[in-house]
Parts: sequence; structure tokens; C-alpha cells
Amino acid sequence: MVDFVKLFRAPYGVPNALERVGDGLWIADQISDRLALVDIAEPEKTAPGHGAYGVTFRRREIPTDGSNISGMAHGEDALWVASNGPGGLWRPLRPTDAAAGAGAILQVHPQSGQTLMRRPVPGGGGVHGIEYDHEEPGHLWITTLKQQTLTKVRITDWEVVHTIPLPYVRAHGVVRTQQGVWVVHTADRVIVHLDVADGHELGRIEVPATEPEPHGLCAWGNGELAYCDATSGWVVHIHGS
Repeated sequence: MVDFVKLFRAPYGVPNALERVGDGLWIADQISDRLALVDIAEPEKTAPGHGAYGVTFRRREIPTDGSNISGMAHGEDALWVASNGPGGLWRPLRPTDAAAGAGAILQVHPQSGQTLMRRPVPGGGGVHGIEYDHEEPGHLWITTLKQQTLTKVRITDWEVVHTIPLPYVRAHGVVRTQQGVWVVHTADRVIVHLDVADGHELGRIEVPATEPEPHGLCAWGNGELAYCDATSGWVVHIHGS
């Protein structure tokens, strides 16, 4: 049994990815493709900026070359963002936007937002989730939506080293664990824990229709998870996960 605790709202209208780093939380905006590092505040507690708006203090904000950002990770002292195609639906197109049907993965400097590396989504197509593998450093897990798979790549040469099938469409946020990998399936409102060897199900969390919709996903500490809802702006802690 898990509880869904609404922590606070993101500083952006369409938060589509999040990543916890120590006592702060990075949140990505799908519209502006900016990243904000915000304070973490529990409900009903006093914190700068929390107040009646339910938004915590924004410590830092950086621009990126990302477009239609739909996934974020932290590893190797950098942020990694998933560009799910061009951003022309929300804003004027930029030269750095990913092409339609050809998502991109960007390594981003956490202080300046400078792009340190840019690579294509393996196999082409869109991408909604990405995770740095802290169990096997030097690798990323990427939701390869065109193939309905989760793909593990080696960062140094961008070689695909493993793929597992995904049980549902519209895979979104990803979190690696010692035992497997959690993957959000937004349309089905389910977060599935998959074995990294063959993709068989190890467990699942059903998100009721009464709760904010799951999009981005991150580890929250002590084996628990948190997610963001791009439609309502809520950041939600899954207590007991």
C-alpha cells in the first residue's frame, strides 16, 4: 500500500521531468526548455516562496539547447535532458531543436546550461524518459518509443549494449534500482518495476485517477519515488514505494 503526497507545485506550467540531487530538485519545463533547481518543502511547512501558491524557492535556473524536453537525469557531474522533437508547438523554432521524429540526448552543464555533448536517440523516434545508471556508471537508460523498448547505451561510444521490451505505450520517467528499473506509463497511470535482464515485471504502482497524472519520475531516497504532473504542475511523493 502506498500513499500519494502532493509536495508542492513546480515553478513552471508544464513540468515534464525531475531529478533529485541532495536537498534540491531539478525540474524541466517542456515549454521553455529551461531547468530550475528548487528547494524541497513538505506540505504545510514554512519555506521561502511556498506560501499560498504552493511553489518552493527557486535557487537557480538555466537555459538549455533542449527542445520539447521530456526526460532528465543527473550523473557524471552533469545533467542529461531528452529532447522529444522540435519545440515549435510552444515557441519559435531554434537552430538547436531536435528534428521531428528524431529525438536527441543532451549532456548539459548544471551551472551554465551549456551543451557538453549531443547524441541521437538510438533507432530514431521520440523519447520521454532517461536515467543515468548509478548501478553501472557510464551508461544511460533511454525510452526508445519508436520500438517500445528501454535502451541502455554506453556513453563513451554511444553503443547500444542492451534493450528490454516495455509493457505499455507512452513510456515516460525512468528510475534505476539495484533490482531493476521503474518506468512510468502515463496513459495507463501505472509505474512498472522491470527486470533489467529481460523486462519481466517485478512490481507495479497504480496511480488512481484521483491523483495527479504521472509524467517525470525520480528517486526520492530510501527506495521511494516522486513524480511530476505536466498537466497540473504538482510534484508528488509516493510514500511507501
